[in-house]
Amino acid sequence: MQRDGNHIPFVTSGAYPIRGGNRVAPLVDGEPAFRRICQAIEAAKKSVWVTIAFIEQEFLMPDRRGSLFDVLDRARDRGLDVRVIFWRSTPLHEESPGTHFFGTREERGWLAARGSSFLARWDRGAKLYCQHQKSWLIDAGELEEIAFVGGINLDVGSMVPPGHPPSRSAPSGDAYRNTHDVYAEIEGPSATDVHHNFVQRWNETSDRGEVDGVWPPDSDGENLPFPRTASRIAGPVPVQIQRTVRRGQYQATDATPDGQPHDLEQGDYSIVDQYLEALRSARHTIYFEDQAIGSPEIVDGLHAALGRGVRVVFLAPADPNPEMLLGRRSDGSHPFWASLARLGEYERFTLAGLASSAGAGQYENVYVHAKICLVDDVWCTIGSTNIANRSFYGDTELNASFWHGPTVKKLRCQLLREHLNLDTTTLDDVRAFARYHEIAQANAQRRTRGDPLQGLAFRLNPSTYAA
Repeated sequence: MQRDGNHIPFVTSGAYPIRGGNRVAPLVDGEPAFRRICQAIEAAKKSVWVTIAFIEQEFLMPDRRGSLFDVLDRARDRGLDVRVIFWRSTPLHEESPGTHFFGTREERGWLAARGSSFLARWDRGAKLYCQHQKSWLIDAGELEEIAFVGGINLDVGSMVPPGHPPSRSAPSGDAYRNTHDVYAEIEGPSATDVHHNFVQRWNETSDRGEVDGVWPPDSDGENLPFPRTASRIAGPVPVQIQRTVRRGQYQATDATPDGQPHDLEQGDYSIVDQYLEALRSARHTIYFEDQAIGSPEIVDGLHAALGRGVRVVFLAPADPNPEMLLGRRSDGSHPFWASLARLGEYERFTLAGLASSAGAGQYENVYVHAKICLVDDVWCTIGSTNIANRSFYGDTELNASFWHGPTVKKLRCQLLREHLNLDTTTLDDVRAFARYHEIAQANAQRRTRGDPLQGLAFRLNPSTYAA
């Protein structure tokens, strides 16, 4: 019997309501995701608007399309309104130059030399936080408006095909050389909320009044109008666009597309609110893929769900990013680590990582950078938000949550086919994730023996994770 998602509430704490009438297509892994985004850009008739967090200069789009800048310049040459919001962080530029487009004198000279005429603004986060949204908006305000919301950065390691074959030419020791990630393509009324978010950020970018805060240097600085009506119906999927926006980061703004004013004086923390609602409401299964497992609130929610008999699988990087961890495990000073370890006492809990079998007992860990959650095969969220306090309360984030059993199950089957080399289309979510547990455990033993893995997923020990 097919379930509905009515037992999982949507939230009312954010700027945007839940909206029916959307088409949602999850895009798994960088190569197919960026291929589809480029196809949408190439078919655009009016505009291409992008928010960028991290980008490497060596990054190239698939199928010989060139760099991001090549794709944007071609769209501009066709007469489209092309705009980009780049994140700007002085500490990151000093510590890791080349990981984001800071807009240095040399970079701006490079834009001038190539004749780039798209519009750009630079935006700093509050304090040391990141403008972490990764969105693409095609033909904003038009009937064909399409939004892409997710977490994939424009870095070399993200440009990989499904299945994650070992990247033999990549430098050794680079944990990000083979990255797993997810985007969501959205068409319908909720795409207009992504439009509204872009306008709000564009109009209030931190450095728009600085000499080096806009491109081209003589751009007029005019703001964009907010959308007044939502896009046309495009499908059967209810979607809610959710965000993290720090208190006081933006001014109270024009009305959202429903005509309802939303005051951001208190900020927008609808993503963490939605996560907690979903965990409290879960009846059967919870499945996470995330770069981090660093939120005490989420771990507490998992304990409660497991206590109710819910099966939980949490896919995380086998090689954790230290910046995504909550304190240092080695000093034992934070009770979070004991709470995480206790998850391993539940028979229905699985912590897993991904690795490609490289032959002769060699493995290449696949870096899990996705930020998604599936509950009960009926609800899913896809976006830029890590399971970490800085994403829930500090970094600026953007997620799309949707309630639609067929779309969620299709994504679950696609992911498990990749991770387990197993077709789960005939299994419900409880049996599918029980098989995930079994195969991940068997793969951990295969890895110990130096044998090839079945798929990619192998079990990790919560008691020693990140030790």
